[in-house]
Amino acid sequence: MNAPAAPYISLQDVVKTFPAPGGEVMVLKHIYLDIQPGEYVSIVGKSGSGKSTLLNMITGIDHPTSGTVTVAGTQPHRLSESQLAGWRGVTIGIVFQFFQLLPMLSLLENVMLPMDFCNRYPPAEREGRARALLEQVGLGDMVDKLPGAVSGGQQQAAAIARALANDPPLIVADEPTGNLDERTAEGVLALFDGLVARGKTVVIVTHDPALVKRTQRTILLSDGEIVNPFIAQALPHLSHPQLLQLTHLARPQTLSRGESLTLPPYAPGLLVLTQGKLALWKPARRGEILWRELRPAQALTAQDVAFHTPLRLQALEDSAWLEIPAEAWETWLAQSGARASLAPVTEKRA
Repeated sequence: MNAPAAPYISLQDVVKTFPAPGGEVMVLKHIYLDIQPGEYVSIVGKSGSGKSTLLNMITGIDHPTSGTVTVAGTQPHRLSESQLAGWRGVTIGIVFQFFQLLPMLSLLENVMLPMDFCNRYPPAEREGRARALLEQVGLGDMVDKLPGAVSGGQQQAAAIARALANDPPLIVADEPTGNLDERTAEGVLALFDGLVARGKTVVIVTHDPALVKRTQRTILLSDGEIVNPFIAQALPHLSHPQLLQLTHLARPQTLSRGESLTLPPYAPGLLVLTQGKLALWKPARRGEILWRELRPAQALTAQDVAFHTPLRLQALEDSAWLEIPAEAWETWLAQSGARASLAPVTEKRA
């Protein structure tokens, strides 16, 4: 049996703090995150949640206060500035939120610059490659213009072309479609899709729902922490802080294939399946009847209409779930004000 591939990106217990007048502010709080080679990942969250700081950890633009960051077998925070610049130039293509194009260079020259810096391609090939990249992002007729002579959306597109200049294995982008019109944005999304199809790893911070839907996995940040993705998918009506609170409260449980477990009435308060498949049986006049089957990212709460009777959980596959006891669940509902937000989910199940 082949060993599983090592993560292309791995963050282990990463903490980042910044000084402030009232004391240090912790922007990233003990982040654990693995991203596999060739994965297409979106990072989402409200402003101030730590998204851009997390991206800066991956690119080596900033260093963690504690913990380790490993990208392609290298820990960027342990490199000197000159080593970091060389490593980043051939490993990562970065699309900044505010373009960072050099204003005195043409769009063509901006895209050629990373190739010149890293000596990645023969000099005779660089201009042709830069022109082809600008054509891909819809700027084929603007190659000689300065950044100040084109729109913000066009500058964003040029920044994407520049990020691809050295054909890096990792593309990291901060709001890459934020300033693009719909047609240009669709072209950029198709370009990212093509990069993933070619085996590149793509990590994007975004607020664009269309982009999130195209990625393979979404990392949700709230107050510097990663929200459990199964809880986020199972309870989409809740706010990000509420989802993070449930992430803190939940405890893992497992059941092997074929095993059963009887749940007392109203316990647990919340159950979210994370792996496998569970059959839920409830009592009937003659034995039991199958009430529901749960798959990953589906939830059961004490508010479900059939949860007032004992239920038997049967693992149809090796299964794992997150569980919050009934008392803790009810306390959280009372304190969070989330009962109304859960109503649509409960009514749909009913």
